Amino acid sequence: MLKHKFIQPLFFILALAFWLIPHNSLAFPLAYVFLLLCYLLISVYGSYFIQANYFTDQIHHGDRSNKKIALTFDDGPQAGFTSQVLDILREKKVPALFFLIGQNIKGNEVDLQRMNAEGHIVGNHSYSHNYWFSLKRTDNMLADIKLCDAEIERVIGRRPKLFRPPYGVTNPMVSGAVKRGNYTGIGWSLRSYDTSAKDGDLLLNKILANIKNGDVILLHEWGKHTIAILPDLIDKSRKLGFEFVRADELLGVEAYY
Repeated sequence: MLKHKFIQPLFFILALAFWLIPHNSLAFPLAYVFLLLCYLLISVYGSYFIQANYFTDQIHHGDRSNKKIALTFDDGPQAGFTSQVLDILREKKVPALFFLIGQNIKGNEVDLQRMNAEGHIVGNHSYSHNYWFSLKRTDNMLADIKLCDAEIERVIGRRPKLFRPPYGVTNPMVSGAVKRGNYTGIGWSLRSYDTSAKDGDLLLNKILANIKNGDVILLHEWGKHTIAILPDLIDKSRKLGFEFVRADELLGVEAYY
């Protein structure tokens, strides 16, 4: 598997090797352009496909030999949405992992308290969750993440150990922040794309057609069709023989410090 810590020195060595090409040859500039494009393409792939574990190790799924799966919800708490999700989960007796945005917590403390009281776990999804998050320096990024920690701890008295980067984007700064903060990175193995889904039935069928043993399923509380399909997703998954467990159990990790 590609890893940034191996690819970067490899490309540096190749760049030095290409220096041996006669400088008056057309191959010299072309070789460097080709090398640079390859490096950029690999870096973009590693940044935007979290399952690649290119910059930082994330856990994406549990044991593939049994039919246990876990639900995760990003971007909460969301006023008017989170409570509906919690109602469904309570009715269906399904635990979940909620990755929370720190700035969303103020004013929605009741939802966070419900998550904790009803047996769900929460993780850190950064405080700001804006498009510029992945461009922050490691120090600033870690400070942002810790602000989210503080908000969660303020409400439930527990500090999360699980972290999922905004938009699933990783890079060397994210890697540094995760390591320095001693977080456990959590990705996913089944992305629903519920926030861009145009039809609830198609969304539900797509998830059910792709679900596998050990899957960590990525959903969003505010997805247009998420709440509508959630009861059927749970019921039909169970009919397929899947058991819903909390992500910390599925992945064998500690949720809190």
